[in-house]
Amino acid sequence: MTLKMILAASAAILLAATSAQAAPKKAATPTATPSAAPVAAAPAGPPLVSGPPITGICVYHNDAAISQSSAGKAAAARMQQLRAQVSAELQAEQAGIKTDAEALQAKRASLTQEQLQQQAAPIQQRGEALERKAQLRQRELEATGQKALQRIGGTIEPILRSLYQQHACSLMLNGDSVLASNPAMDMTGQVVTQLNAQMTTITFDREILPAQQ
Repeated sequence: MTLKMILAASAAILLAATSAQAAPKKAATPTATPSAAPVAAAPAGPPLVSGPPITGICVYHNDAAISQSSAGKAAAARMQQLRAQVSAELQAEQAGIKTDAEALQAKRASLTQEQLQQQAAPIQQRGEALERKAQLRQRELEATGQKALQRIGGTIEPILRSLYQQHACSLMLNGDSVLASNPAMDMTGQVVTQLNAQMTTITFDREILPAQQ
């Protein structure tokens, strides 16, 4: 039973307990998206042969530099750990709410409407609080990942500026926006090498954000 199903079940119990009060909003069920039909892979063409390097034009792939670096790999592994911790926290609370909702449903016939309302309301409130916590944890994980990338980017920036000058670049292109280029113009590998020398790893904990009222 998912969190939304628990919320919906609690709301149904409240509705049955009294007809004088409006029923709580039921969480919308997401519409299933049909799977896209598999697209046949295009046949591999002959190896791409580049023209001569263009003097003064440099290329840099930031995403590749971060993902290939030691610090980037450490950040990705740490984020995976933090996501697992958050998932375990939320699932434990969800299991408790589910157990209490099912127990109340099982004894529903033996309770008066007033008793049902009194016992169902706290379950509904706990479910809503858990949903807010899940949203907060998601924002915290996003803020954590962004801060880690900013730290790595802060180390990359002076490296990139130095290489720009060393190679006498007049123009630096974002490699992710370039379809192809001569490898001699690509400084990504050099950035990774220098980044690994300066930042072998990265450690951090989940950012703590204030709960929204």
